Amino acid sequence: MTPRTGHIGLNVTDLDRSLGFYRDVLGFGVIGEGKEEDRRYAFLGGDSGLVLTLWQQAQGSYDTDRAGLHHLALEVDSLDQVRTYETALRDHGVEFAYDGVVAHGEGAASGGIFFHDPDGTRLEIYAPSGAEGAPAPSESAPTCGFF
Repeated sequence: MTPRTGHIGLNVTDLDRSLGFYRDVLGFGVIGEGKEEDRRYAFLGGDSGLVLTLWQQAQGSYDTDRAGLHHLALEVDSLDQVRTYETALRDHGVEFAYDGVVAHGEGAASGGIFFHDPDGTRLEIYAPSGAEGAPAPSESAPTCGFF
C-alpha cells in the first residue's frame, strides 16, 4: 500500500492576503487559525477535511529555481467547474500561464487552468475528462511541466 496525500503545507509571506485568495477566490473553508510568537498559520479545507495549511514564515516569493514544490493541482469534477474558477480568478485579477482551459497533453481528455497564487506558487485546477478538444501548449511536454 502506498501513502495518500493528507494535506499540503505552503509557506506564505502574508497570511491575510493568502487567506483572501484561498478562502474567498478558491472557496476553501477556514478550519482553524493560530499564532506562535510572530508567525501565523491557518488550516483550510472542505467537505473532505483538511486540505491545505498556510504558514506565514516565508521571506520571499515562490522560487522555481529551488528544489521543492513544483505545483499544486486541484481536481474538480467537470470543465464547467474549471471555467467557474477561471471566471472568479480573472475577476480577482489573476494572470494565467495559458489562455483559458488547456489539455494536459496533445489529445488528452484531462485539462484545466494554470496560474499563480499571491506568492507566485504555481497552481492548477483541472478536470479528469472533457478537455479532448482543448489545445495543448506543448506537443512534447506535459502542460503542467514548465509553466
